[in-house]
Amino acid sequence: MPIEYAGGGVLAEHAAVREGVGLFDVSHLGTATVRGPGAAAFVNACLTNDLARIGPGQAQYTLCCVPDGEERAGGVVDDLIVYLHGPDDVLLVPNAANAAAVLARLSAEAPAGVTVIDRHTEVAVLALQGPRSPEVLAAVGLPGELGYMSFADAAGPDGSEVTVCRTGYTGEHGYELLIAADRAGELWDALLAAGAPQQLRPCGLGARDTLRTEMGYPLHGHELSLDITPNQARSGWAVGWGKDAFWGHEALRAEKAAGPARQLWGLQAPGRGIPRPGMAVLGADGLAIGEVTSGTFSPTLRTGIALALLDTSSGVGVGDEVAVDVRGRPQPVVVRRPPFVASHVR
Repeated sequence: MPIEYAGGGVLAEHAAVREGVGLFDVSHLGTATVRGPGAAAFVNACLTNDLARIGPGQAQYTLCCVPDGEERAGGVVDDLIVYLHGPDDVLLVPNAANAAAVLARLSAEAPAGVTVIDRHTEVAVLALQGPRSPEVLAAVGLPGELGYMSFADAAGPDGSEVTVCRTGYTGEHGYELLIAADRAGELWDALLAAGAPQQLRPCGLGARDTLRTEMGYPLHGHELSLDITPNQARSGWAVGWGKDAFWGHEALRAEKAAGPARQLWGLQAPGRGIPRPGMAVLGADGLAIGEVTSGTFSPTLRTGIALALLDTSSGVGVGDEVAVDVRGRPQPVVVRRPPFVASHVR
């Protein structure tokens, strides 16, 4: 997946998704099946969110955390999507860099009869995102009338089976399309042709990052990591606190009860400065109170925006002015609660 495609650029690709439709090849994402008697219950006992909240044909965002008893218990190994096909069949879509770690942990704990199989080389994933994405899907004969985080299997333009899930990472109405890797090229070409009347643009990693940052969505390695828990990242909504068990539940419940030492906030620059990852965030007294985890220029707002982990002891909140240390020069920013722009995913 390139940073950007020729003839467009990040700004044009970003605008296409916000205003029309964009197409991403996100086949770098991992894919794996967990199958066998009680497979869904097994996954539910490991990952944070509660699969009992959904039924077959629905997907769920969840987290794989470090189990209690291990160093960094409660830290995030990865965030991923679970597709629930049935009580004995689930599909996992983790991030590429962490897929091996997630699958190794699940394989090591899988009960007799439950198999965890890496399907990464077999499955391609395309993402069609933007307010005009339903028209493009309809033009290639794929179902778009799906509830948020629901999926359905259908025949693609060449007859290949495609799993269509209404989800996405941009804040816009969109879909993820899973197809056999050796048929993905045909589907990509069909979507590009069908989307021409809608001014569809192929989009790269640059636009994917600006779009998700405007939404305040976390990226593993930035807002989530082995050292950043769901409580700190404000991802507690993806934790089934009422469940009997999940990896890291004791550490996370204790941290939640005590209150995390730091939490994720948004920052918006009133001037021309653009916060970047790793920059220190400074309080009114000029002392460091946190660090920028993601920062970029917002094409929608035409200003710099960032996500940052700030010490809760600093007492800062929405509307407060703090500063970002840009090579020794404090640049003012205002604390915000993301998203920075309105979301249209539901």
